Amino acid sequence: MTATSSLSHGRTVIPAALREQLIWEVRDGELLVTTRVAQLRRARALIHRYVPESVSLADELIAERRIDQAREDAA
Repeated sequence: MTATSSLSHGRTVIPAALREQLIWEVRDGELLVTTRVAQLRRARALIHRYVPESVSLADELIAERRIDQAREDAA
């Protein structure tokens, strides 16, 4: 598969299948092109800076919701 091709009038053609896999964003006047996998990797790295791997955010959320539900049931 050809990734890109250049046209004579300065445009670059990116095949639709490739375009659909990419996330396009303009930041500070620059075009930033990433993939969902790269964004997910970056998000996980950010979370791991603040939450140790031994902590399960899902388990904490479930516990909090159970406490809230118990309070509502008691009221």
